[in-house]
Amino acid sequence: MATAPQLPVTRPHWARSPFYFNSAAHLLRIGRAKATTLQELLEAIRTCPESSIFQHTFQTLAEHHFISGGFSNDFSHWAFASCNEVELAERLAAIDVREFISIATLRERLIHILETHLQKSPRAATRVAMEPFYLIASDLVVVPTPYVARTLEEFAENLRKVSIHAIYYHFIDARLRLKLNTNDFSVWLERELDLAQAGEKINRIDIYTSTLEGVRRSILKVIETENGPGVIRHIASGSERVRENR
Repeated sequence: MATAPQLPVTRPHWARSPFYFNSAAHLLRIGRAKATTLQELLEAIRTCPESSIFQHTFQTLAEHHFISGGFSNDFSHWAFASCNEVELAERLAAIDVREFISIATLRERLIHILETHLQKSPRAATRVAMEPFYLIASDLVVVPTPYVARTLEEFAENLRKVSIHAIYYHFIDARLRLKLNTNDFSVWLERELDLAQAGEKINRIDIYTSTLEGVRRSILKVIETENGPGVIRHIASGSERVRENR
């Protein structure tokens, strides 16, 4: 009796090096620098450590998940709420941190915006704010997780399981280590699995309008789209497990 032909077994594409999912916590430190006027804020931004600039711009996104009020960083919020400088707040809020590849250039943009505004409105420089602005830095404590990915399938499965703190660590926090222009997920997909196009699309996910859960879903969608629905199975069914990690 004739037997059915044997279909070839599809083997997973193994990464050159595994991806280790980490989570992280931030220990906030309030330093000596504080501002009670816009002029003092300008001087503080000139001299504060890079970690403070990162804290008040990128890490604001972690605290709020997304900005619904139009103020995308702590500097713009303070200019509006405590200094009543609406035009300045809007200009600071218009900064897209994704355009920068270093904290130094981001600092320069902040300084330029403040200097330009104070030249136009010199009285605003010394007007005392309703509340002071305390410049904060943070110490990062990395917490390993048990999740390790050696294939694209394992990466997608573990991405569903990890907490949003891990998503933040690898997608946003990593930008300070990687000169702001990419993230750990994109780097691993490109270097270890030769999925440069998927990595590029993941890096373009909007960190302003997406929650961290939205980032998770968008990454899974990119993987499914780039590699076909058969590569990553049960992405929709994984949504229930995603909600458990909130």
